[in-house]
Amino acid sequence: MSWVYLIMAGLFEVGFAVALKQSEGLSKLWPSLMFVFLGSCSFFLLTRAMASIPLGTAYAIWTGIGAVGTVLVGILWFGDPAGGLRLLFLALLLCSLVGLKLVS
Repeated sequence: MSWVYLIMAGLFEVGFAVALKQSEGLSKLWPSLMFVFLGSCSFFLLTRAMASIPLGTAYAIWTGIGAVGTVLVGILWFGDPAGGLRLLFLALLLCSLVGLKLVS
């Protein structure tokens, strides 16, 4: 169950990063409240996951899911550039996350 918590925590991290962008420096009320809510959910789930997953592995996978997810949201919804090298390094990051799971 800890791995489910960790994956969910990473997805909530993507959500709070998007809400932070949409809050425009925490100047818009609803996106700012969503940032706080999603961030709280993410940290709560990360805490639950760390009960049985090693600290370094849990934190690396949590931030990795957040990074990969946020980059993909940026490309798909915000028009961020999707150059070949950027996608290559994103794929390498994803492979690293899978590798951490396999050795844990």
